[in-house]
Amino acid sequence: MKRRVFLQDLIASAVILAAPAVTGARSTRQKTGMRYLRPPGALGEEEFITHCIRCGQCSESCPNHCIRFFGMENGLSSYNTPYITPRDQACILCMKCGVACPSGAITPIPRDLDAILEKVRMGKARVDETLCLSYQGKACGVCYRACPLQDLAIKVGMLEQPHVLEDCIGCGLCERSCIQIPQAIRIIPNLARKRHS
Repeated sequence: MKRRVFLQDLIASAVILAAPAVTGARSTRQKTGMRYLRPPGALGEEEFITHCIRCGQCSESCPNHCIRFFGMENGLSSYNTPYITPRDQACILCMKCGVACPSGAITPIPRDLDAILEKVRMGKARVDETLCLSYQGKACGVCYRACPLQDLAIKVGMLEQPHVLEDCIGCGLCERSCIQIPQAIRIIPNLARKRHS
């Protein structure tokens, strides 16, 4: 089994190296229709694709096991790059992936509130009031309690109605914890980030 995976990776790497035209702006669009996030501290999508060496160290360092890797479903340029699907497993903002990344595709960010608020922009939560229990007259507040940045990224009003604030960084813990199916709060990815200064 390991040999087959190795050969698949070897062939895909050879194809990526042999087809430099594939790495243009058109290849970095989401092809699967799935919403995904890049790890905290990731460069903007185009830069990320060119800097990521597909080593897997970000995932190995993640204590929450939220970082997964694309196969061919998102296109050749995304092959074997890390992503997070918050509904499956969200980011706990441990910031270990940036420390582990040897290529600079994920920049190291200290596990400090000010640094996280300034430099992490994975996405932003959006509440669907037609699905949210708190907007239907049934107090919930699960998303608020799951948020590591309560009253900075999200606050609650009457009946614990969630209101997303400007400092939402898109870790996805609110989406992961939402008890509604489909979820009433979702992270809208920010794949157009530029390099952090």
